[in-house]
Amino acid sequence: MRQSSVRGEGARRRGPGPRDGGRDGSARGEDGGASRDAGPTAGEGAGSQDAAAADTGSQGGSRAESRRAARADAQGGGRRRKGKKGPRRKRSRGVRILRWTALTLAVLIVGAAGAGYLYYQHLNGNIKKAELDLGDSKLTKPEPNAAGQTPLNILLIGEDDRSKKENLKLGGSKKDATRKPLADVQMLVHVSADRSNMTVISIPRDTRVTIPKCTDPKDDRVYPKQTFAPINESLQHGGPGCTVATWKELTGIYIDHFMMVDFSGVVDMADAVGGVPVCVDANIYSHDSKGHGSGLRLTKGTHPVKGVQALQWLRTRYGFEDNTDIGRAKAQHQYMSSMVRQLKAGTKLSDPGKLIDLAEAAINALTVDHGLGTVKKLYDLGNDLKRVPTKRTTMVTMPWEYRNEGEYVVPKPGDAEKTFSLIRNDIALDGKDKKKKAAKVPAPSMDKGELPVVVQNGTGSTVLGAASGRARDITAEVARLGYTKATANTVLTSQADTTISYPDKARHGDALALAKALGMSKSAVKESQSVTEVTLVVGNDWREGTTYPKSAADDEDKAPKIDDTLNGDEKKCMHVNPGYTF
Repeated sequence: MRQSSVRGEGARRRGPGPRDGGRDGSARGEDGGASRDAGPTAGEGAGSQDAAAADTGSQGGSRAESRRAARADAQGGGRRRKGKKGPRRKRSRGVRILRWTALTLAVLIVGAAGAGYLYYQHLNGNIKKAELDLGDSKLTKPEPNAAGQTPLNILLIGEDDRSKKENLKLGGSKKDATRKPLADVQMLVHVSADRSNMTVISIPRDTRVTIPKCTDPKDDRVYPKQTFAPINESLQHGGPGCTVATWKELTGIYIDHFMMVDFSGVVDMADAVGGVPVCVDANIYSHDSKGHGSGLRLTKGTHPVKGVQALQWLRTRYGFEDNTDIGRAKAQHQYMSSMVRQLKAGTKLSDPGKLIDLAEAAINALTVDHGLGTVKKLYDLGNDLKRVPTKRTTMVTMPWEYRNEGEYVVPKPGDAEKTFSLIRNDIALDGKDKKKKAAKVPAPSMDKGELPVVVQNGTGSTVLGAASGRARDITAEVARLGYTKATANTVLTSQADTTISYPDKARHGDALALAKALGMSKSAVKESQSVTEVTLVVGNDWREGTTYPKSAADDEDKAPKIDDTLNGDEKKCMHVNPGYTF
């Protein structure tokens, strides 16, 4: 694997920030077009429209003619004359699909993947799909809440594939054209179960993590577990499904879908919305004598960036903050927020023809898991996302700390896990969840000695391995506390947090009493339609001992302090590094 060479290359990085691990010595675009530094930011770049048209035409028949026909059909064959009164036609279903699917992928910084009505089947056939999870994780989907709702987690991956001519033109070295792409941008979009809020969390690409064992479905090659490896190398272990597996093991968060893009996408989207407003607090020119930089050149203030300039903004590291990926992630978050506001305003995407062209470009750049592999499913996802108000959208970077004199970063002990825990438990990071009124705690329905309790081992981690005997040991502890009818379920499962589930309201008081006896918080108690008895699943937060770790229950709803949190309604300016001003 590339780990050792990656670290060596990273040692040449300038600045006080974490090492890139990429090649840094030549003047080829941002960071010399290195494998790590020239990688896309979420939704980075797009092929030119000419290239997209050429690719379109190569698929048989005249797609240009089809596009003109679709455009004419979508527009009703003409426009109303200025000043001419008459009934205004309702917007077609095709246009609605185009707009909201475009919004979906814009939120995810992967361009628009909408579909005009006539292009529906055509676009479906062109969506690229891959396996969701290449690991052996036993992590299960969260149980629905009392209203039958479940949260939605989507992993966004920006990959730096250089095998396409369009991508090489937008940045990177030709000698990287044959190497496997890296997952240089990784963001998890968490949409709350009730769709009232959304959290977007980034992990810097050079974060050191454990990449679990993954099996490539194309050739059945098995990639062994790799410890303390750059997280962006996970994509080279069989594809996006291994990046998903890595996130699941790192965060304990179940992931429903992934969406991956290469360099093609953002340029066309930025053009379609008339430019995305971004702001800098000083003049910036991202370029130096050593060839570092994206080439971004802006004067102080707010500018609508489009085309290649949008790509430069998303790729800029040298020139923002401390010239590291941390600053680049902030710039990406600001771009995302601004684009979402543009699209929700709905003033720029009223031309069905432009949206059809946009759909073609996005579909060519997009790879999704099989569960998200139709235009209808993308449209439904858009409907889910549009329900979230921008003021309840929070964008953060995982709490991290430098290691090895800034060569790389690692998850910050305590704070990173706390952040992941809040997302797992569907608690908004903005702290604006409605405070639940302190309800009267229901009394137990029966004596604890008569209550059936099922205890199950949920420590089936593919990275740490299962903690054997947990169901047996905790069953004995529960029995010692007076729950003498407790039994062990021998089926191993996997979840990050220890939970107590109950089947109906009648057993709510019993579940709360058990939690209190074990020293667990009320938030660990959940109603579930999948259990028939009060069920205790011992998670990876309780891998040893019979006393529940009290620290896990402290300040359960309070997020750790994260300096770069961005609210979807906020309009901030990026801080320019003094060494890159003019």
